[in-house]
Amino acid sequence: MCYMKLVIVESPTKARTIQRFLPAGFVVKSSYGHVRDLPKGKLGVDTANDFEPSYVVPIIAKKRLQEIKKILPKAEKVILASDEDREGEAIAWHLIQALKLSDPKKIERIVFHEITKSAIENALKNPRELDMSLVDAQQARRILDRLVGYGLSPFLWKKVAKGLSAGRVQSVAVRLIVEREREIQKFKSEEYWTIEALLAQQPKTAGQQPIEFTASLIKQNDKSISKLGIKTETEAKKILDDLNGAEYQVADIIQKETRKHPAPPFTTSTLQQQAANKFGFSAKQTMQIAQQLYEGVEIGGVGSTGLITYMRTDSVNLAAEALNQIKNYITDNFGPKYLEARFFKTKSKGAQEAHEAIRPTDASNEPDKIKEYLTPQQFKLYDLIWRRTIACQMAPAILAATSVDIAAKQYIFRATGSQIKFDGYLKIYNGKIQETILPPLSIKEYLELIKLSPNQHFTQPPPRYGEAALIKILEEYGIGRPSTYAPTISTIQDRNYTQKDDNKKFFPTEIGFLVSDLLVKHFPQIVDYQFTAAMEEDLDTIAEGKKDWVPMMKNFYGPFKENLDKKYDEVETTKPEPEKTDKICPTCGAPLLIRTSRFGKFYACSAFPKCRYTENIKDAKDELNIHCPKCLAGQVVARRTKRKKIFYGCSRYPECDFASWDKPIGQKCPECGAPLVEKKGKIICSNKECKYKEKS
Repeated sequence: MCYMKLVIVESPTKARTIQRFLPAGFVVKSSYGHVRDLPKGKLGVDTANDFEPSYVVPIIAKKRLQEIKKILPKAEKVILASDEDREGEAIAWHLIQALKLSDPKKIERIVFHEITKSAIENALKNPRELDMSLVDAQQARRILDRLVGYGLSPFLWKKVAKGLSAGRVQSVAVRLIVEREREIQKFKSEEYWTIEALLAQQPKTAGQQPIEFTASLIKQNDKSISKLGIKTETEAKKILDDLNGAEYQVADIIQKETRKHPAPPFTTSTLQQQAANKFGFSAKQTMQIAQQLYEGVEIGGVGSTGLITYMRTDSVNLAAEALNQIKNYITDNFGPKYLEARFFKTKSKGAQEAHEAIRPTDASNEPDKIKEYLTPQQFKLYDLIWRRTIACQMAPAILAATSVDIAAKQYIFRATGSQIKFDGYLKIYNGKIQETILPPLSIKEYLELIKLSPNQHFTQPPPRYGEAALIKILEEYGIGRPSTYAPTISTIQDRNYTQKDDNKKFFPTEIGFLVSDLLVKHFPQIVDYQFTAAMEEDLDTIAEGKKDWVPMMKNFYGPFKENLDKKYDEVETTKPEPEKTDKICPTCGAPLLIRTSRFGKFYACSAFPKCRYTENIKDAKDELNIHCPKCLAGQVVARRTKRKKIFYGCSRYPECDFASWDKPIGQKCPECGAPLVEKKGKIICSNKECKYKEKS
C-alpha cells in the first residue's frame, strides 16, 4: 500500500493553491467548511448537563466526509490546515471527531497567515497541538447564540408574528438603527446663515490678473460667530448693511507646517469600512472578494497564488519579514527619503498580536502587474490593500498651511490655504488632496471686495448608518468580532428588520421597531451595549485559556431562562391589529384586511382560514399597469422573494402562475410574438430561443 500525508483545508480553492507548493506524497482535500453543527429544528444543547451540545453531520457534509474517509487508510499523517482563528480551530476539532481520528501521533495541526510556499513549508516544519481554548471559545459563542435564538424566537412568534428571530449581536445592531431613526424623527431643523467674501489681491506688476480667493466671516466685535450665530436672513442683511463701504485689510497671517501620517494597515473592520466608502461594497461582498484573494487567484505562468494574508483579523501588526520586504520596495522605487519605518499597536480588546494585519503576500506584486488576472472587483480590493500596506511604512506628507485674517470694520473674515510641500505616502495612497493656494499676502495689505454672499443653511439630523458606519460603531462598543460583522449585517436585512434607502443607508422596518422595542423593554440585557461587549470579552478570555466556558454559560442562562419564562405570562400579545380596507377578495368576495408579517404588510382575506387568499400591497413602483401576457386578465406586478429579490408575476396568483425575473413592457416581440422584457436597460424578447433585441 502506498502511504501519503493527507492535508485537509476548508475550501477547494485553498486546496488547489496549497497542493501547488507541496512535494509528491502530499494530498490536499477540502472539507468545504464545517462538517458538524447543532441540529436544525431543535435546541441541541443539554442545558441540564453542562450545556453539552449534540452535534450532527449535515447531509451536504456527509458526501465530503465519505470522500476523505476513502483515502484515510492510506494516510500516515492527517494534517489539519484550516484557518488560524477560532472558527478554523473548531473545524479542525470537528474533523477529528467526525473522521474518528483516535491516534494523536497520526494527527498534526498547522497554521499559517498567508498561502505562500515559504509559509506552508514553515507551518509543516512547526506543527502544534490543537488549541482547545480556541475550540471552547467557538463552541461557547455557537451555544450562546443558539440559547438566545431558540429562547427568544418562539417568544416573538407568539407575541408578535411568526417567522421572527432574535440574536445576541443582530438585536443590538437593530437597536442602534432604531435609536438613530428616532433621533432623526425627533430632530428639529434650525435655520442659520453664513457670509462669504470674494476678495481679490490687486496685481503687483503690470499685465498680471487679480488673484481672487474666498474668506468666511468668523468674528464680530472680537467675539467668535458660532455655527448658529447668524440665525435669520434679517440678521445676515444687517451685517451686510454694516459692511457697506468697509475696507478689507489683512490683519494677521499664520503659516505653519503640518505633517499628515499614514493610517495603519487594514484590519477586517477597517477594510470593510474603506471598501464600503470607496466602492460601495457591502461587508459580505468585501469578505467574499478578500477570501478569493487569500485562497488563491490563477496568475498566468505561475498558477493559483494567494495574494493577501488572512482577512479575518483585528491586529495591525506586521511580521518582520513583511516589513523588510516593504522597506526594500519603497527604497528601490521611491528612494530612501520616502521611507519611515513605524510599528502600529493594536488597540482593540482581545486582539492577538501574533496575528497580522491584512497585507499583500508579496510587496512586489504591484496591482497593475497582475490586473489582467483579476476581476474588476478583485483588482479594486487588492489595489486598496496593497497601497495601504506600502503607505504605512512611508514618510509623512508635509503640508504648508496658511491662515489669513482680514479685518472689515468690526468684523473678521478668515481665508485658509494649504499646499503640499512633500507628498510622502500620498504618492501612492489617497494622493488626490485638493490644494488651496492663497496669493502671497502681507499684513496691512488692502484687498478689493468683489462680492459679499449671504448663504442660508439648515442644521441636518444625524445621518442614518451605512454599512461602514454601523461596523465602526459596533467595533467601538466592542460588539462582535472580525468574523461577525458581515453575517450580522446580512441577517438584519434578511429578517426584514432593516432595509436600505436610496443612499444605501439603514432604516428600521415597522416590524424592526416593534421587535426592538419589545426586547429593550422586556429583555434589556440582551440588547444592552455594555453587557453584549462584556460577553465578547468573556469569549476572548476563554480563547486565551483563562476562563472556563461552562460557568460563563451558567451565569448567563439561569437569569435569562427565568426572565423568559416570566415574560411569557407578563407580556401581552403585541401583534399589529389587522386594518380594514374597502377591497374585496377576488376568490370569495369577503373584505380584504391589511396584516403584518416579518416581511411587511400584505392584503389577506378576512375569511381566513376558510379562504387563504393573500396579495402584495402594491406601491407606485410595484404596479406596472400591464396586462398579464399569460392569462390576459390579471395585471403584472412587482413582487419580492423572501430575500427581497424583485420578480414580476400576475396579480391573480395562484390562479395564474406567470412569473419573470425580467420586467415585461406590455409589448409583443415583432418576430415571434412572445412578450418583450427589459433586461439591464435593453429591450429583448423573453423567448430564449428568439434573438430579437431592440436597437438602441
